[in-house]
Amino acid sequence: MTRTILITGATGGIGFETAKLLAPEGHTLLLHGRSDDAIEKVIQDLSTIPGVGPLRSYIADLSDLSDVRKLAEKVTEHNAVIDVLINNAGIFKTKAPTTDDGYDIRFIVNTVAPYLLTRLLTPAMSESGRVINLSSAAQAAVDLAAFSGKHHLSDSDAYAQSKLALTMWTFYLAKTLGSDTPALIAVNPSSFLGSKMVKEAYGTDGNDLSVGADILKRASLSQEFASASGRYYDNDKKAFADPHPDALDDAKNKLMVDAIESVISTLG
Repeated sequence: MTRTILITGATGGIGFETAKLLAPEGHTLLLHGRSDDAIEKVIQDLSTIPGVGPLRSYIADLSDLSDVRKLAEKVTEHNAVIDVLINNAGIFKTKAPTTDDGYDIRFIVNTVAPYLLTRLLTPAMSESGRVINLSSAAQAAVDLAAFSGKHHLSDSDAYAQSKLALTMWTFYLAKTLGSDTPALIAVNPSSFLGSKMVKEAYGTDGNDLSVGADILKRASLSQEFASASGRYYDNDKKAFADPHPDALDDAKNKLMVDAIESVISTLG
């Protein structure tokens, strides 16, 4: 059975590798990128794969929440049902780590944007749908003052905190949205995969990206993840595992979501 699958950050890295893995199965792939040129090249590359299904492209800057809202509007306008949302897009190192509004861009792109996109698309998803959030083995307790833009963090601290924050809201929504909504699953695709982000951050070529693509496909479609809502899969361990302890604390998860909602309210 084919699915309609939205992949953010599909123009490179694990996102593109996942799209290539899914394409031969005829799924309708909704591919997000930041530039027309990059997403057009992805469409051209995937179009040559035998068995490829419909390919639809979407442009949005996930550091701009108004763009996130427009992305959700366009996706739901063109697709009656979204079966799988893979929140893959992420950022580690950048020349401009702070947004015009004073927030750390890692928190906006890695945490707030996927939260907002998930909330906006949930009405178009059924209880058999899945939201797959790319977490990381790098998780660190969130400094809510830094999250609110009151002071700044190093690249590695901001990234690790943003990934824990993503995992925290995954667990929170899985518990609070109800049984008639899609499964929400956090996945560490594996450490030091050979993406552009890893190369820029650590100066290493990294490991085979297909390792990450394979687990994202499995998390999106396989039966082994059908009852995994509110869980964390650690592909370094090849098993479901506990994330950072803060993500297991309901009260802390609520505080995290309240902080995310506050940022969304402030930025509009």
